[in-house]
Amino acid sequence: FDSPGNPAHAIFERFLRAGECQEVLGCFVELCQQLGLQGTGLQLYHGLKAALNYWNAKALWSKLDKKAGHKDYDQGTACAGTKCLVVGAGPCGLRAAIELALLGAHVVLLEKRDSFSRNNVLHLWPFTIHDLRALGAKKFYGRFCTGTLDHISIRQLQLILLKVALLLGVEVHINVRFEGLVPPAGKAGGWQAVLQPSSSPLTQYKFDVLISAGGGKFVPEGFKRKETRGKLAIGITTNFINRHSRAEVEVAEISGVARIYNQKFFQNLYNKTGIDLENIVYYKDDTHYFVMTAKKQSLLKKGVILQDKADIESLLSPENVNRDALLSYAKEAANFSTNYCLPELEFALNHRGLPDVDMFDFTCMTRSENAALVREHNGSRLLLGLVGDCLVEPFWPLGTGVARGFLAAFDAAWMVRRWAAGTPPLEVLAERESIYQHLSQTSPDNTNKNITQYSIDPATRYPNINLQAIKASQVPGQRKSDHRLSMAAPGAVYEELLSWCQASTAGYPGVAVTNFSTSWTSGLALCALIHHFRPDLVDFDSVDPQDAIRTHQLMLDIAEQELGIQPVLSSAEMATMTGPDHLDLITYLSHFYQVFRTSPGLSERSALSPRGTRGAILFLSKLQKTLPRAPMAAGTATGQGGCQAPGATPACPVPLQPPRERTGENSDACYFCGRRVYILERASAEGRFFHRGCFQCRRCGATLRLGDYAFDEEDGEELLAQPGGDVREEEVPRVEPQGTAEEGEESGGRRKIVLTPLEKLNLSTLNLTSEAEPEPPLKPARLWLQAAPEALPALRQGQGAWKEEEEEKIDIEEGRWYKLESPYEQSSQSLQDPVVSHILLMRNQPETEKYPTWKRTLARRARESQMKRFCRAQTIQRRLEEIEVTFRELEQQGIKLEKLLRDENESPADQQTQWTNQLLYLVQKKNNLMTEESDLMIAVQELKLEEQQCQLDEKLRSYMNKEDALKTPEDEKAEQEILKQLVEVVNKRNVLIQLQEEKRLSELRA
Repeated sequence: FDSPGNPAHAIFERFLRAGECQEVLGCFVELCQQLGLQGTGLQLYHGLKAALNYWNAKALWSKLDKKAGHKDYDQGTACAGTKCLVVGAGPCGLRAAIELALLGAHVVLLEKRDSFSRNNVLHLWPFTIHDLRALGAKKFYGRFCTGTLDHISIRQLQLILLKVALLLGVEVHINVRFEGLVPPAGKAGGWQAVLQPSSSPLTQYKFDVLISAGGGKFVPEGFKRKETRGKLAIGITTNFINRHSRAEVEVAEISGVARIYNQKFFQNLYNKTGIDLENIVYYKDDTHYFVMTAKKQSLLKKGVILQDKADIESLLSPENVNRDALLSYAKEAANFSTNYCLPELEFALNHRGLPDVDMFDFTCMTRSENAALVREHNGSRLLLGLVGDCLVEPFWPLGTGVARGFLAAFDAAWMVRRWAAGTPPLEVLAERESIYQHLSQTSPDNTNKNITQYSIDPATRYPNINLQAIKASQVPGQRKSDHRLSMAAPGAVYEELLSWCQASTAGYPGVAVTNFSTSWTSGLALCALIHHFRPDLVDFDSVDPQDAIRTHQLMLDIAEQELGIQPVLSSAEMATMTGPDHLDLITYLSHFYQVFRTSPGLSERSALSPRGTRGAILFLSKLQKTLPRAPMAAGTATGQGGCQAPGATPACPVPLQPPRERTGENSDACYFCGRRVYILERASAEGRFFHRGCFQCRRCGATLRLGDYAFDEEDGEELLAQPGGDVREEEVPRVEPQGTAEEGEESGGRRKIVLTPLEKLNLSTLNLTSEAEPEPPLKPARLWLQAAPEALPALRQGQGAWKEEEEEKIDIEEGRWYKLESPYEQSSQSLQDPVVSHILLMRNQPETEKYPTWKRTLARRARESQMKRFCRAQTIQRRLEEIEVTFRELEQQGIKLEKLLRDENESPADQQTQWTNQLLYLVQKKNNLMTEESDLMIAVQELKLEEQQCQLDEKLRSYMNKEDALKTPEDEKAEQEILKQLVEVVNKRNVLIQLQEEKRLSELRA
């Protein structure tokens, strides 16, 4: 078999290079026939290895042998005799099949299609890159993760995994659809599948393990699904032909950018094109791949969606979508985001021969309540497990789908190994559910850093995992229960609150709490309550009992500024309460109960109100007062919806009514719309009370969140979206902005800046701490370059010229190098990767100057930081939207209860008490959501400042890298101005660190 003309070698080479599903299967069948091999499983693999021992095959066998030799597989005997059926040949299904084959199981894989046609590109975590390399990915796809690449098209990934699965003896059948299970007819029978076509010989295949990887819409019977709902979210994916020309290579990818921290780009996009997006990602692979989240109003305005409809399925139905307008929309967004540098954009075609553009809804995300179950019939047990989208539907902007899918495939394989070892079924399920609890929270940062040690054993991947977190006795109940907090009223909250207030104010002169109205009108009771727990905040003896309004206002301010408790009533209302118990006051005092009450007897409610629960809200208040104030120039504030310069069309054209004249005495009426505002709807800022939905920017109509707005003190009426999330883009030296509010300017009007505690990230060239920043353990150091095939012929797909020992080295042909230029040398309209913004060919330079190590290190770190920012921003955005939906649900419940309580018709006292308890329980839930929202807004603002610092640092470096002799006076002035802005940003982050440390210490003392 070693002769150069050996036909088996030629067939094997064709198998390695095959680019279509049917071609791969055909070459493999032909290869087995040529070699006279039959059978499945590892026996077939060993036969192939013995028959094909020439150099190219031996390099692949070496990798697969090393993989198969891991102790978890017991030399391929761990699951010998176990028969598995895997449904779905997506990446996760194929990856699970490979692991089962390495364990020695007999694996049959079904796929309803006969082609791999998905061009969409997947982001790969470092461990997935290492895992695929260990399976020989470079042998099948020469350009796999070369240079800067950390992504791959779904189609290419499927081809790689299909080839590995076939070599390891997985039996693959295409054009076969799984439709259900057939229980064993007798004790001697086994579980079988209902398949289409029914004539398939696999209908006779009996198996004892079923792994479903059939996608989010296919989940076997018996599994329950949970749904999380956010605001309407419409995604658009598009693929353009990649000709790999020099011009295309020079256009940098966009690892991901989001409106939440870079509003200016999206506002520029809207102003120029009318396209309104929340985020955008651009990757280069076989195609130019773009994915973005578009706003519905923009799609309606551009004619993509023909008619607005409440039902999302009808909204995005083919009959309601103008296909040509959709193509134009996607193409214009792609052109703008790459600064119109991609030449002659031409749509790639999908499997239907149509332009590969798709619009989809990801408003609702689903996940299975449990990862596995066991069915038993006539004494035959069947283990069912889920992997991929049918286990957890991924949130696409995070790029977590394939990584968590692979982790779930490993977890499923470990479960099958335990099953085959004879572990009792309930113990197998309990351990699988214990592992499943970790899946949705995994990221490259919280999984084990030593990715070379990853295996199917969960302990190698998840730090400090408790495999007995769920006991065997809990498994049946877990599958049936929801595990959410009961909506029943948590005990007699009303009575406990009154008793607590009485005990906390006992002994104070002039204070006698007997009810929730007249006992509090003087203000002394509230003063006593605060003084009892925080005597450092108020001097009880100095309070004037004759000036009730002033006393109440003082206490309201202290509670808001020092305890993070927002007012529910105005000081005038609190001083004039009469009659029966005041429902608003009960609600307000329950906030104090949550903050101060730490009795161990309240364990059930402590889950709702953990120690330090108001910390984030308080932190926002302190940070707003501490950070330098910036003037709010008219018409230029920007925020979630994005304000724009005067004369521009608003991004969110919501007609706003002028605010009512402020009386400061009526908390029941919305300050903005004048309509009734119920307790659960009520929010407050700057002394006003309003509906959350009415809290909008006066200049652009953007809906504001507490902690992400500015208040124009000169105007006295302006509530504004927080100004710009990115640095100014004017040419330097800086000209005074015309109506642009900047973070670095100090004076006048107030603006609120709030950040997250992620100070462990790079501070780039400025050494702000005494400790050196550790090297991120994410990736092997590789040159972040991408070359055109005509420049680097060795990078062509299928050349087979890659040497495995070069995988971790610089992937570049000797004598040809690339220079990375600053993104600020391009048009300010473009949105390029802050690392690889523009790539130019360079020749004949000394090797030490071509691409020094420090530049590669900075490039890698900056790209990783950008991806982290984007993923974190999308996680925050999604959670904020889910919180908003939950707020609306709570508000509706609260309005019903409040109407019942305020109804003039007398209701039994016990019924009123029950309704009050239920209302207070809803208030507790709302308070916790507000705390979480505040934490998220801190994170949003931290991302904004981090993005500012990254951009300013890159811009400063572009000037500092110039030789002094070549710098003009304008360059020197610009450099100093940028340095000044950079110092301002760093100072703001330092303020954040100090306040966060205060918050942390105060919570530890609580």
